[in-house]
Amino acid sequence: MVRLIALAALALGASLQLIGGAAAQQMFPTRAVHFILPFGPASASDTTARLFAERLSARWGKPVVVENRPGGDGLVSLNAFVGAHDDHTMWFGPAGTFNVLPYQHDTLPFDPKHDLNPIASVSEVVLAVSTPLSMNVNSIDELVAMVRARPGKLNAAAANGISDFLLFGFFKSMGLQIVRVPYRDIMQAPSDLAESRIQVLSTSLAVVQPLSKAGRIKVLTVTSRQRAPSAPDVPTAAEAGYPALTFESIGGVFGPRGMTDKLRESIAADFQKIAEDPIIAKRLGDTGQIMSVLGPAQFGARVQEQRDKLAALAKTLGVKATQ
Repeated sequence: MVRLIALAALALGASLQLIGGAAAQQMFPTRAVHFILPFGPASASDTTARLFAERLSARWGKPVVVENRPGGDGLVSLNAFVGAHDDHTMWFGPAGTFNVLPYQHDTLPFDPKHDLNPIASVSEVVLAVSTPLSMNVNSIDELVAMVRARPGKLNAAAANGISDFLLFGFFKSMGLQIVRVPYRDIMQAPSDLAESRIQVLSTSLAVVQPLSKAGRIKVLTVTSRQRAPSAPDVPTAAEAGYPALTFESIGGVFGPRGMTDKLRESIAADFQKIAEDPIIAKRLGDTGQIMSVLGPAQFGARVQEQRDKLAALAKTLGVKATQ
């Protein structure tokens, strides 16, 4: 009898432990969740974040708020995220935004390697290099020739992060002089490009595609390894003869330092479940993205792979990281 009571107690304890574990998983979120973005509305990251936020809100039963905090090479958004110290506040965007910061700033108020905890990748954002249609430039070869013929006379802009580092690193490696025009919100740049106020723009394909389809700008190349499904006629950088411009921009959601592995895995599982809806892949494809939903470990490995590639590129360009 004593043994039966003991066994029953053990079984009850195990059941309570399982129930407690399940309850702990279900406790998140207990209030509104915030996704902080480094870009403005209508950017690729914004479109993706809102697509998932809507479905996560329905799944979690709590609001998921998307906050656009453009500016300062992504530092405005990153400072807001790191300063929150809150597991209900996450950073949503391309890993390249913070991976390039040690090459762009002497000091940083946070540690990019430890203060951004990978939760789930969502997509690979296809990056593009574009010019105004009025320039009558139809290839990277023609662009290089024009910049070389007019040193310091043409203007260029790029989205913060990988786009900026890649474009101006490319010009530097080619010995080309071009004037960098900074934007607080890169979403203002496409219209300036169409009006020839700037002559070159490197940003996500999603940002420039509407004006490209309207016949006002020319997309010269995409930096992905494969052509973008939404722009099949645009060659990759490798196809155009400039493999050094090849770079894949992986993006997703990051949690704060100290967020538990269990919670990250749970949130990633929700992202993966939502991604099973074929509408998601189509919507991302329509905005020049390729869906790539990975969990914390795989996403973290991709982020590190990007860091390693950036380090190799920086070495070629003679640029040193500050930290």
